[in-house]
Amino acid sequence: MRIAITGSTGLIGTALVRSLRAGGTSGAEGPGGGHDVVRLVRREPTAADEVRWDPKRGEIDTAGLAGCEAVVHLAGAGVGDHRWTAAYKQELYDSRVLGTRTLASALAAMDTPPKVFVCGSAIGYYGDTGDRRTDENAPAGRGFLPELCVAWEDAAQPARDAGIRTVFARTGLVVARSGGAWGRLFPLFRLGLGGRLGDGSQYWSFISLEDHIRALRHLIDTEALTGPVNLTAPEPVTNREVTAVMGRFLNRPTLFTVPAPVLRVALGEFAGDVLGSQRVVPRRLLDSGFTFHRPRIIEAVRAA
Repeated sequence: MRIAITGSTGLIGTALVRSLRAGGTSGAEGPGGGHDVVRLVRREPTAADEVRWDPKRGEIDTAGLAGCEAVVHLAGAGVGDHRWTAAYKQELYDSRVLGTRTLASALAAMDTPPKVFVCGSAIGYYGDTGDRRTDENAPAGRGFLPELCVAWEDAAQPARDAGIRTVFARTGLVVARSGGAWGRLFPLFRLGLGGRLGDGSQYWSFISLEDHIRALRHLIDTEALTGPVNLTAPEPVTNREVTAVMGRFLNRPTLFTVPAPVLRVALGEFAGDVLGSQRVVPRRLLDSGFTFHRPRIIEAVRAA
């Protein structure tokens, strides 16, 4: 299969490209040859597998996407990379909404569009869910992140209108060594500086990097799936439980606690989402037959 990917140099995109090119299925790697992967880049292409696009200006070389049966859209500025100033909020919005609109419109206009469009999204869609188990039937929450996710998904409407099967991968916290939330946690815990954030009672909906990549491939391959699909492990855990597992696994003390007021000073508005609770479960993923290799937090941390 010929598959196009945006955000191919990020944590998830890099792993997905590697997995697709290795061959196998969404359930396991194996023999049989890999997929033909096209990477969308925002600079002049320097390799045969690259196609240029400019998401903010609405420009894309659709000729380079000819023959693609699937497109996976992962590009977007990092939510936790900077304080949420007005300028960075606009960057978060533009990188997701304008990019998705550009890509969806271009795919819809192709003579032979792809069969499936997997569009990145996030469980931030639901806002703070407290200790309530939340699946894809839940409405959008309130606040900047939920509003961003709603606009992000709405921007894919041209693809849906064109009859392209469109799936929204609402991703949780990816457990990986070199990126995302855990990419920042591991160094702190190794130094013995890890600890609870706030009172630690807030739920974290995590997923191992391995299962996340397998789930994305499952979304590509499973024709019955359309609309939102939560990419999280079956049993979310509290920040207190995460802290205990990290300390036990790395054999380090976890005496430090970052009080909520300190987080608010350090992170600004983003602190509300760090301290917020999201107990999100992958109902549609499980109902479609997907099985997790690392469903528990200790297994995900060990793999990372």
